[in-house]
Amino acid sequence: MGIQDTPEEWPVTATETPFTGNKTSVRTDDVVMPDGSVVRRDYQVHPGSVAVLALDDAGQVVVLRQYRHPVRQKLWEIPAGLLDIPGENPLHAAQRELYEEAYVKAEDWRVLTDVYTTPGGCDEAVRIFLARNLSEADGERFEVSEEEADMELARVELKELVRGVLAGELHNNCLVVGVLSLAAVLAGDGIDSLRPAEAPWPARPFEV
Repeated sequence: MGIQDTPEEWPVTATETPFTGNKTSVRTDDVVMPDGSVVRRDYQVHPGSVAVLALDDAGQVVVLRQYRHPVRQKLWEIPAGLLDIPGENPLHAAQRELYEEAYVKAEDWRVLTDVYTTPGGCDEAVRIFLARNLSEADGERFEVSEEEADMELARVELKELVRGVLAGELHNNCLVVGVLSLAAVLAGDGIDSLRPAEAPWPARPFEV
């Protein structure tokens, strides 16, 4: 067997939710350690997210620049969004986000990778898709508001994004993971080795 993460759940003797927000909440669990001691763990409960690395025929990636208040920066990112509906098919959510944020549709979809963004303090799981065979979306453009109203869109060569990641100039988690994953795939077994778009996702089960 190769190296892989495995499911495990240590006993919880008590739990409470001291904060509930619009999309996420904070939970406090009393967790039994292997030696029998009990420690308190606070973490953010998150519905999960999807992200899309959209690659055009010229080898450029669709990126957007958006203000992120917690880090006080405008970050270059790939289209992404929350799984707003429990059990929602992540492919459908990704297609929606690509349309709403970039007004783009894609004919070819693969799972690029699955990650936990910050497993020490948040249960957010993200599925990052690779989307290819891009074209302009049909229908009316999605009406944006708040931070999204100030978004900038661009297409950037993959190798330039890799350079920016390794130079410490690009910091968004999904962009970093997506860009380096695609670079590894292209240097390795190729895109056909990726999982299909409807591949199971134990972290956020869904119906096809």
